[in-house]
Amino acid sequence: MAGVWSQLVGQPEAVDILSTAAAAAAGLVDGTGTAAGMTHAWLFTGPPGSGRSVAARAFAAALQCTAGQEVPGCGECQGCHTSMSGTHADVRLVVPEGLSISVAEMRALVQTAARRPTSGRWQVVIITDADRLTEGAANALLKAVEEPPPRTVFLLAAPSDHPEDVSVTIRSRCRSIALRTPAPDAIAEVLRYRDSVDADTAVWAASVCGGHVGRARRLAADTAARDRRAKVLRIPLNLRRLSDVFDCADDLVKAAETDASEVSGSRDEAEKEALKTAMGHGGTGKGAASATRGSAGAIKELEKRQKSRATRTQRDALDLALVDLAGFYRDVLVTASGSSAALNHPDHAEGSAQAAAKWTPESTLRRLEAVLHCREALEMNVKPRIAIEAMVTALYFG
Repeated sequence: MAGVWSQLVGQPEAVDILSTAAAAAAGLVDGTGTAAGMTHAWLFTGPPGSGRSVAARAFAAALQCTAGQEVPGCGECQGCHTSMSGTHADVRLVVPEGLSISVAEMRALVQTAARRPTSGRWQVVIITDADRLTEGAANALLKAVEEPPPRTVFLLAAPSDHPEDVSVTIRSRCRSIALRTPAPDAIAEVLRYRDSVDADTAVWAASVCGGHVGRARRLAADTAARDRRAKVLRIPLNLRRLSDVFDCADDLVKAAETDASEVSGSRDEAEKEALKTAMGHGGTGKGAASATRGSAGAIKELEKRQKSRATRTQRDALDLALVDLAGFYRDVLVTASGSSAALNHPDHAEGSAQAAAKWTPESTLRRLEAVLHCREALEMNVKPRIAIEAMVTALYFG
């Protein structure tokens, strides 16, 4: 399907449901239809990279579509374009910059969502990583979901391995859309025709990305991302001496820090400069000095948020590296068993075969469990370096 729905890779069932609901929503606004298929709250779940937030944004765009076609979501009108680019006045995207979404942030959002649309057809609130709502924030959202304004739609996204982290009372009031991991062929096709990636690179990136469309795009386009992945996958066979434990742990942590710096660095500086300008820095008129002094608190608060965001970005980068490591040990088990199952890292098949010849299945499982335990430790806010060093030590001793 064309338009905004083309952004959803390998999700035909979800597209059918959402496009039908968007058509029903258009009929409600125009007074020409019923509410069949449309509801005020939706929960998108699925594994990493399946496109949970993409689905929510595409649905938001279809709800705001002004083209008047049978299937809303043309991708060309102002409603679609501004919704997908994040500039639509009536589409609010909540992306947690830290480890959680606070009650104060949610209360402010709920108040805004209660207003009538200003220029669009609906007020749409998109909450990515809804599993990060604090208890207070979840309670504030629940009140709005229980008694929604007539022209407001809430779109929540949460990972499928932890959907229970979203309050059961909120989940019970949402219509669930379960997304699946896109097939490599579908991802490769998108890379080729939408991102102009050459065929060989597209097939390779699709085969090693673990079904994560965004990561496939980064691996296809970013040499540094490919190098970091290769370095992570060399760790299992590079643990020959005890001193290698600390070197490999250091490499993992520094790679995550580099990722976080690349993502946040320029954005942080731009945000700080914009705030300084808004608060009167550099001004020469009357009152400029007092305005500059008064901005210190606002700048300090911004730096606090940026530090929290950098921590979240670093932990996300570490988790991605751990997923790659877990995939390698899974490949070792697949190779040792003689299974014909597809490998997570087919380009490192020689390494997994070498490991399968050296390790027993029991020791491979212990190593895999060490990686999974490390992921759990990071989720519980254990300091990254401590968690990583403990994991790599366990990998060394097997």
